Amino acid sequence: MDEEKDVQRRKKEAAGWAKQPARERLAAKQAAGQTEQPLEETKTQSKDELALAKKKAAEAAKAKAAELRKQKEGAAGDKAGKTEDGLALAKKKAAEEAKAAALEKRKAPQAEGGNKETSEEDIALAKKKAAAAAKAKAAALAKQKAKAAAGEGAEEDIAKQKALAAAKAKAAAAAKAKALAKQQAGGTAGESEGDLAKEKAKAAAAAKAKAAALAKAKSTGNPREEAEKEDAPSPNQPLLDKYVRMIRERLGGDVLEEAYINRLAKDVPTLVVKKDAYYKVAEFLKYNEQLRFDYLSELHGTDFQTHMEVYVHLYSYQNRQPVALKVKIDRDKPEIASLVPLWQGANWPECEAYDLLGIRFQGHPNLIRIFLGENWVGHPLRKDYEPYDVEV
Repeated sequence: MDEEKDVQRRKKEAAGWAKQPARERLAAKQAAGQTEQPLEETKTQSKDELALAKKKAAEAAKAKAAELRKQKEGAAGDKAGKTEDGLALAKKKAAEEAKAAALEKRKAPQAEGGNKETSEEDIALAKKKAAAAAKAKAAALAKQKAKAAAGEGAEEDIAKQKALAAAKAKAAAAAKAKALAKQQAGGTAGESEGDLAKEKAKAAAAAKAKAAALAKAKSTGNPREEAEKEDAPSPNQPLLDKYVRMIRERLGGDVLEEAYINRLAKDVPTLVVKKDAYYKVAEFLKYNEQLRFDYLSELHGTDFQTHMEVYVHLYSYQNRQPVALKVKIDRDKPEIASLVPLWQGANWPECEAYDLLGIRFQGHPNLIRIFLGENWVGHPLRKDYEPYDVEV
């Protein structure tokens, strides 16, 4: 509102300045007895002056547009201050243009009152155009300011995205370095993979045990009681502790890799032995007077892709106690000592593991393929098995 009032005041002042000299010249000419110019000549002169004023106004508008472009380029530093300065400058220039137009009008002698009114109308029109141009410039400056503010917001968003991406990359690098350090601390890459496979096997066994307990609880209709049983210590834990203690005392503390209660197999105590100590531990379990595991009830192999395992179930009729013996072997060269010299019941199960998985039992009296025949290509229970004849 203050700007519009200021523009109106300047218009009135310019109109007053334009009228006063015209009146003075007219009075001087009448006093000197000079002849008045013809009406047509006065009109022509007014048109020429109007065209000249329009041309000058157009040139001034172009100059202002160029100045606005320059101002836009330099508006990144202090947008608010420059916007106000540009608006004040536009107002000042508009007033100067109005004064210049009024001075041009003064140069042309106006003889008649009609000519004076025409000159006043031209001045008013020029002032109106100047005011409109000033408003347009002010609107352009405001738009430029809003655009610059939006640009700053976009730059902030880009900066946030870059920071987030950098944080993710840093976290990934830290995780990779941690995994590498863990691998180096564990020894060779093969050992690290073995540890990882062991952890996965443990997790899978725990998940299976939990699922079995839940299924059993659902079938009995008393899930709370079954859950309490699952969390309770196994009744065979003392047996496991006894086996581990006796083996370590007689054979050394480095023959066992692990010992646990297998919840999925009726809480059977399970001993995981090293490959080199497999036969020695089995022999101790059979011939020790306190243990006497004289019956081999089951032997089977499993392909875990990273390695293979041989799992043996033993039973002592003397003590009426079970135990399981497990050993991990190399998948690329699956070889392990045969238990046939200790238990004749291992004969056919070892032939079956050889037939279906390709595990070779060293010392077996007659290791043959009992299902597929010696001419069969491959071992069907291996995870990488590809049928020789897909039609079969």
